[in-house]
Amino acid sequence: MLDFIYYPVSWILWFWHRVFGFAFGADNGLTWALAVVFLVFTLRLVLYKPFVKQVRTTKQMQELQPQIKELQKKYKNDRQKMALEMQKLQKDNGFNPLMGCLPILAQVPVFLGLFHVLRSFNRTGHGFGQLGLTPEQNANTANYVFSAADVQSFLSARIFGAPISAFITTPVAELQAFADFGGVPSRLSIALVAIPLMVIAGLATHFNARASVARQTPEAAANPQAAMMNKLALWVFPLGVLVGGPFLPIAILLYWVSNNIWTYGQQHLVFGRMEKEEEAKKQAKLEQRAQNAPKPGAKPVNVKKKPAPAATDTASDDTADASTNGTSKPSKQASGQRRPAGQKRPGSRGRANQKRRR
Repeated sequence: MLDFIYYPVSWILWFWHRVFGFAFGADNGLTWALAVVFLVFTLRLVLYKPFVKQVRTTKQMQELQPQIKELQKKYKNDRQKMALEMQKLQKDNGFNPLMGCLPILAQVPVFLGLFHVLRSFNRTGHGFGQLGLTPEQNANTANYVFSAADVQSFLSARIFGAPISAFITTPVAELQAFADFGGVPSRLSIALVAIPLMVIAGLATHFNARASVARQTPEAAANPQAAMMNKLALWVFPLGVLVGGPFLPIAILLYWVSNNIWTYGQQHLVFGRMEKEEEAKKQAKLEQRAQNAPKPGAKPVNVKKKPAPAATDTASDDTADASTNGTSKPSKQASGQRRPAGQKRPGSRGRANQKRRR
């Protein structure tokens, strides 16, 4: 039913097994372990760009938290209106919440596919997904793109005496499948390999979550939902690896460890580049501001326009009126305006006026 997942996973695992088989031998446990590790690296390399978009989406969501809180407060009694305003806010800012989940969602089918393919190297069990084959039938039955010879090679592979498809709680009947290919492994040998991988996987999960939480803004960390998710990522998920580890094959634990190591390095790389981009933007703004600022010692230019002076010269108006009417009007100075200092008033002016009146 999920062959569209199982076959691609098998092809990638088969390719890396062939690559490392030339160096270490096809039946070597290190060859199969490196094939699993580089299966993880291949997947994460394909998902690199979606991961970068996820990081940018998460950061953008943190920056929009104040506006989201305002909308929640404003439309707390109208959920339909609040949903519409949220969609409008996301559209205006080019925010896509799905991009924040895409890389994680893409890894889930690969994890399930790898788990199924690894379990299918040993189909002697009778539980869910098992075929109940005898050890002989199992060793001579192909597993997706792996031939019967590849199945026998996988059963012969050991890491410190433990098959990479075995897990601590493997039933005794399933361990018999390894009898003709290096002997039946003991639970102690499996636990000595699985437990350190469980501890490393749990610690890697915790430190990845801590690095992610440390980059959150105070507003985002104060959100109750974000605070709950932070606690889950910091403590519950790492504890889940320790609790579920005894039920996971060693190859799956290798997958978990290598996936967390890749994530830890990729986070530092991506966040480092984003910090450099932000620093470059700030520097460009400062340089632009410095170019627009006046040079030292230069007189600042007043860009405001001065109002044009109103033409209120009455003498000019009077002259213009006089020339229009054909008569001349005396100036204000001759009609009673004070004379400049040092000039005397003519003494005959009053007498002449008196004679005229008589």
